[in-house]
Amino acid sequence: MVGEAGKRLRLRRSSAGTAAKDIQAYGLTCTAAVVASEPAVSTRLPLPGTVPHDATLTIMALRPDDFYDHARAAADGELRLPLARMTGWDISPFEPDGLRVMPLRPPVLPEPERHGEDPADCGICRARDEGIWFNERWRLARVTGVGVPLVLMLYPRDHFDMVDLPDGLAAELGVLTTHIVRHVQTLPHVARAHVYRFGDGAAHLHLWFFARPEGQTQLFGSWLPVWDDLLPEYPSDVADADAAAVADALVASHGGRRSAADAPAPHAAP
Repeated sequence: MVGEAGKRLRLRRSSAGTAAKDIQAYGLTCTAAVVASEPAVSTRLPLPGTVPHDATLTIMALRPDDFYDHARAAADGELRLPLARMTGWDISPFEPDGLRVMPLRPPVLPEPERHGEDPADCGICRARDEGIWFNERWRLARVTGVGVPLVLMLYPRDHFDMVDLPDGLAAELGVLTTHIVRHVQTLPHVARAHVYRFGDGAAHLHLWFFARPEGQTQLFGSWLPVWDDLLPEYPSDVADADAAAVADALVASHGGRRSAADAPAPHAAP
């Protein structure tokens, strides 16, 4: 039985059957899609220029109400979904017995504005000179009050989100991310640096760097931010020293400076 997602796929060409064969021939296939009587196949987009000019493909995500209906179909009478497979992992901070999923809520449209949608009201912009490392375009700050050994956050100093980041800054973001991960992972007793970008709360781009403590295999993977919230606060003097070590290493490897007021150190152009 084809779900609502399949009904949203439209393939227009001389005939539906021919379209399906042409799409399969060019490596473009779509999940849960039925074209005439052709079987459903997987989602892989073709390389540019490899689809005939007279073939038109339209794929759209489920509308908010359709997504909600789709999820409700798997929920119980209280609109609670079954427990996630993740709760059965040995790295889960919770025992499945007694856990319940919150009831599904209907979509909220339009979505609430994120903090800083208007740059004039953006607190991250106002803090552009706060942190442990700076160059003319970026700043790095330590997040306090956490449970893991170190959490750092990287921001552009000017107001950009990921989607409108200029290519030059995007390229430097990749280099900076690699350098920060490298330096965090050289800290004693830190096994891994996790990198996260969410963007649902603030419109100003911010990347999280979480240091996973060595040997704590229960803190592997995507549960780490939850464990961080459960753990007691890590000693701030140790975290400050580790953050300073990362910042010093970043000055040495990428340039920049430790204070926003200092003269810029030489560095490679982004």
